Amino acid sequence: MSPTLSLRRTWTLLVLPPIIFLLVIIAASVYFGVLSQGDAQAIADNTQSATPYLLAIVQLILLWQVFRALKKDSLTWRDAGWSLQPGQSLTREILLGAGIGVILGVLYVTFLSPLHTWLQTTFGDYVPPESLLTSLGSVVLPFFIANVLLAPFVEEALYRGYTLPRLVTRFGPGVGIGINCLFFGLLHWAGGFWYILLTGIVAGGAFAALYQWRRTVLTPFAAHLALNIVEFLFVWLVVG
Repeated sequence: MSPTLSLRRTWTLLVLPPIIFLLVIIAASVYFGVLSQGDAQAIADNTQSATPYLLAIVQLILLWQVFRALKKDSLTWRDAGWSLQPGQSLTREILLGAGIGVILGVLYVTFLSPLHTWLQTTFGDYVPPESLLTSLGSVVLPFFIANVLLAPFVEEALYRGYTLPRLVTRFGPGVGIGINCLFFGLLHWAGGFWYILLTGIVAGGAFAALYQWRRTVLTPFAAHLALNIVEFLFVWLVVG
């Protein structure tokens, strides 16, 4: 099936994830509101502490959305980019992606995370500085499941494997990648405005560029996985 035939579903898959995340948080807030009998502070504290669990739930819902889109378009995972191009080696693509992911991870720990905190402190944000890292490090196992086991596969399948080729076909590489990065950043809205911006431009831009260069999801998937492993270790060992 031509990528242009699924453009409506592409927009749906781009718009839905941040909304799904919001609805999951609202549902959790209502649940904790019932438990605490409407105590606003308890609702906020419990919802923030449950963030790793909520992330895992969101990733599972998004995984179902990807399966649903592929089924409706009669596509296989190979059709969605999970295959090698002629002359490519799986080992080379994984190592290439993982190497870039580790570089991004080191950049995140040494520069981007402090920059994020500085931007929040200096210019303000709708979430308190460093609150995201604190909530992520509060419960290790669900954060590992959400951030390492699910997110790299689910998000690369959705943003690079399915939506990016269709956006590039319809709007061209520049605009297509820009739209893809925008919505990838918006998925991470719970981290605040500056987190949306940094995630969309740095991580989203790097993963999209890798896909455009290598024409396989395997390379950005390996980069995403390596980055998230570094992030998990940082949150677990340093922040948590």
